[in-house]
Amino acid sequence: MTAPAHKWLVHVFRAVGCSRSVLRREEEDELEAGTEEYHKARQKQIQEDWELAERLQREEEAAFASTQGAQGGQPALGFSKFEEKKTNEKTRKVTTVKKFFSSSSSKAPPKKAENQEVKTPSPAINRQPSIETDRVSKDFIEFLKTYQKPGQEVYKQCKLFLEAMHHKKELNIEEQSEYVQDFYQNTSDKLQCRWKVSPEKAEKVLDEIEKFIMTRLYKHVFCPETTDDEKKDLAVQRRIRALHWVTPQMLCVPVDEDIPEVSDMVVKAITDIIEMDSKRVPRDKLACITRCSKQIFNAIKVTKNEPASADDFLPTLIYIVLKGNPPRLQSNIQYITRFCNPNRLMTGEDGYYFTNLCCAMAFIEKLDAQSLNLSEEDFDRYMSGQASPKKQDSENWSSSMCLGVKQMHKNLDLISQLNERQERIVSEAKKLEKDLIDWTDGISKEVQDIVEKYPLDIKAKSQPLAAIDSENVENDKLPPPLQPQVYAG
Repeated sequence: MTAPAHKWLVHVFRAVGCSRSVLRREEEDELEAGTEEYHKARQKQIQEDWELAERLQREEEAAFASTQGAQGGQPALGFSKFEEKKTNEKTRKVTTVKKFFSSSSSKAPPKKAENQEVKTPSPAINRQPSIETDRVSKDFIEFLKTYQKPGQEVYKQCKLFLEAMHHKKELNIEEQSEYVQDFYQNTSDKLQCRWKVSPEKAEKVLDEIEKFIMTRLYKHVFCPETTDDEKKDLAVQRRIRALHWVTPQMLCVPVDEDIPEVSDMVVKAITDIIEMDSKRVPRDKLACITRCSKQIFNAIKVTKNEPASADDFLPTLIYIVLKGNPPRLQSNIQYITRFCNPNRLMTGEDGYYFTNLCCAMAFIEKLDAQSLNLSEEDFDRYMSGQASPKKQDSENWSSSMCLGVKQMHKNLDLISQLNERQERIVSEAKKLEKDLIDWTDGISKEVQDIVEKYPLDIKAKSQPLAAIDSENVENDKLPPPLQPQVYAG
C-alpha cells in the first residue's frame, strides 16, 4: 500500500470516528432531553394527583355536610340516582384504556365546575358505606398511624386509587385486575425503596391495603356481568351434582369416616370451603382454603396413623369438593387470581393449597371413566342415573352416604345393642332373684333339719349361784374389797 493511500485510509477512519462520536453525543443529548421530559411529565402527573386528592377531600366534606342537612329531598335524589344507575348499566360498553389516569380524569376542573360538584357529589362518595366497610376503614387508619408519614401517603394513594377505579369501572375485568396488581407492585416498591420499610412490614401493609380497597371494590369486580363467571359457576354446580355417585374408593381417598374424629374433620373441611364464598377479601378466602386443607391433612393423619403426603391430599380435596359442592367456586377462584396480592399466591402454604384447589377443579371438569377405573358403559349409566354403584355395593354405600343418614344408622345400632343388653340384664336379675329365694329356702330347711336332729335340752339349776363377795368358806383367802379414801391435798 502506497503512502498516499495509507494517509487516505487514516483520514477515512478519523472521519468515521468523528461521525460516530457526533452521533453518540446526539443520542446522549436526546436521552437527556427525553429524561427531562419524562421527569416533567412525572411531576405534572403528581401535581394533578395532588389536586385530585384535594378535590376529593373537599367533596367528602361537602357530602358529609349535605347528609347532615335537610332530608326532605333525599328520597327523590336517591331514586333519581337509582334510575341513572340502571340506565348506565343498560348502555354500558366495555372500553379499552391504555393509561389509568387519562387526561379527561386527571385534569383539575375549573372553579365553577368545582363549586357545582360540591353541591352534587359523585355517587361513589355520597353513598352510605356499610358497617363492615366502616370497620375496615377504621382498622386501616389505626394500622397506618404506626407508620406516620408513609402511612399518610399510603392512605392518600389508596383513596386516589379508589376514586380512579370508580371512574374506570367500565373497563373489562382483566384490565381492572392489571391496574390493581400494578398498584400493589408500585406501593411495595415505594415502601421498600423510598420509605425504607422492611420486606416483612411491607407485606403486612400490602395485606391491609388489599383488605381496604377490595372491601370497597368487591361488589363491582366479583363475578361481574361482563364475564362468563356466572355461567361457569352453574356449569360446575351441575357437573358436581351429576357426580354425586362417586365414592371415596373410586378416588382412592385414604380417609375412614367411620372414625368419629375423622368424620368431624371432614365436616369442618366442608364447612371451611363453603365459608369461602362469604368473604370479601382475597386473603380471607385463601384462609378458608388453608383451614380446609389442614383439616384434610389431619383426617388423613388420624386414619393412617402417619403424616399425609401430597398424593393422599389431592384425591381427598377432590372428594371434599364433590361432597360439599361450594357455591360460586369458579368465581371465587377467578376473584382470588385477579385481585390477590401476587406474593401470597406465589409463595407460602396459601399459594400451595390454592394451586391444589385449582388442580382439583380441573380434574372434576375433565373427569371421565378412565379417571375412575370404570368402563364407558358403567360411567354413562352412572351419569344418566340408570344405575348407582352405591346400590350394588352396600359397603361402599354405607361409607359414602351423607353424614346425617350415617349417624342415624349408627344411633339405631347403638339403641338396638342397648335394648339387647337391657333384656339380658333383666333376665340375669330375675335369675339372681330366683337363686336368692332358693338359697334362703335351702338355708331355712337345713337349719330346721339340724334343730330336729339335735334338739337342745336346757336343765333347771337346783340352787342359785353365790355372789362373788358373799361370805363363803372358799373365799377366805380373797383380799378385802377396796374402800375409797380421801386425802387432804
